[in-house]
Amino acid sequence: MGMVGMGVLSIPDKDKDKEFKVDWRRVGITSSFGFAFVGPVGHYWYEYLDRFIRRRFQPNTFKFVASKVAADGFLFGPLDLLLFFSYVGLGQGRSVEQVKEDVKRDFIPALVVGGTIWPAVQIANFRFIPVRYQLLYVNLFCLLDSCFLSWIEQQGDAAWKQWFTSFQKIEDHKSKV
Repeated sequence: MGMVGMGVLSIPDKDKDKEFKVDWRRVGITSSFGFAFVGPVGHYWYEYLDRFIRRRFQPNTFKFVASKVAADGFLFGPLDLLLFFSYVGLGQGRSVEQVKEDVKRDFIPALVVGGTIWPAVQIANFRFIPVRYQLLYVNLFCLLDSCFLSWIEQQGDAAWKQWFTSFQKIEDHKSKV
């Protein structure tokens, strides 16, 4: 076993004796976000995106698929994250100021991690799935993504998130100099 494996094994599990419990309120909040935003907006997004890119590139070519993946990753992805964290925070009764702080803390880590997963999902989606089924395909991954985003949001100021924010501090310092 490598050093990383040994390190993981040596981490004390303080939650080991905790009973698993479903937070039904949180399930309701994240589900309603999917029904209210991802479903309706995603439906029109995929149709519009296909029409827009189809006018510029031959379908199923590299440029066609790459353009759709880029547009989805740079436009829809960040908007989805921003609205998800805001909606969940407000739905849990947090103040607008607290939601802003939570978004500041969680947005970049979620965007970076999502940016390593979603492009592969969307390449397969835009290359092989007919437009009318693209939202259904994505919703399968959205279920996993919602679990992941919910977990990120629940981590608060976890140490691993500080790594991402350290880059923001460096950039802030450079802009002041």
